[in-house]
This record gives sequence, C-alpha cells and structure tokens, in this order.
Amino acid sequence: MKIRVGHGYDVHRLVEGRKLILGGVEIPYYKGLLGHSDADVLTHAVMDALLGAAAMGDIGRLFPDNDAQYHNANSILLLRQVVQQLQQQGYAIGNIDATILAQAPKLLPYIPQMQKQLAQACGIDIEDVNVKATTEEWMGFTGVGDGMAAHAVALIQRM
Repeated sequence: MKIRVGHGYDVHRLVEGRKLILGGVEIPYYKGLLGHSDADVLTHAVMDALLGAAAMGDIGRLFPDNDAQYHNANSILLLRQVVQQLQQQGYAIGNIDATILAQAPKLLPYIPQMQKQLAQACGIDIEDVNVKATTEEWMGFTGVGDGMAAHAVALIQRM
C-alpha cells in the first residue's frame, strides 16, 4: 500500500450579491464569495489537496475558470468528479483535515453539515473529515472581511 499526502489552499473575495457557500452548505450572510464557480473555498482547498496527493495537478487544470461549463458550478459536484478520477487511478481517501480562515460570520454551527457534505461527496465516513474555522484577529484580508481562505490536507492510499 502506498500512502500519499497533499495540501490545498484557496482564497476568494467577499462581495455583496452572492451566496456564501462553504463545504457545500449555504451560510446566511450578507456577502458571498466571488468566483467563476460557486467559489466554495473550502471545497476547492479539499479538491486541490486530493489532486496534490495524487500528483494530478490542481482544480484550475481540471475546471478552468475560462470554461463556460463551470460558470456558477456546484463545487461539491466538481469534488465528486475529482474523487472519481482518484478512484480510476486506484486511490482511496484516508482522511481530510481542513481549516477555513474567516473573520465573519461565525461558522461553528454549520461545520457538522459541511463535514457531512464533504464526506458524502468523497464517499468516506464523516469521522474521516475534519473542518475547523478560525479568525485572523482582524488582521489581513480575511481579518478585515475582504475575503475568505481555506487550507486542506488529505491522505490518500493506493491499493
């Protein structure tokens, strides 16, 4: 068995007039993330972590932001495609650990639902997905509310 680890990072600007989607969950907030797809930074970081672990590039290669078919795309559906490609290469997901960086809104009440959405999309147990959220104490672009970022680490195994 071969074990591999990957890291993913994503960032998007917060703007009015967009829905805030994190981990496939719509969060009530007066701003949302700006991007070509639904701009779900958490799911994007998870996808990049998985792709990185398998040395399969990144989401920009698979789902380019200049391709109209991905305009307003549901990132959870894109994650399902990433998982399918990993499985075709003989990989199974061991676990995922992710952190969202956002000053507001408070995300703790939504984390269990995010974990459930990510686990289902990856075909793994919810116990194998950990999501955390942290503020940056009013520092930097996330601290002043200009945007959100997410980091993710994934372990995969080739059987």
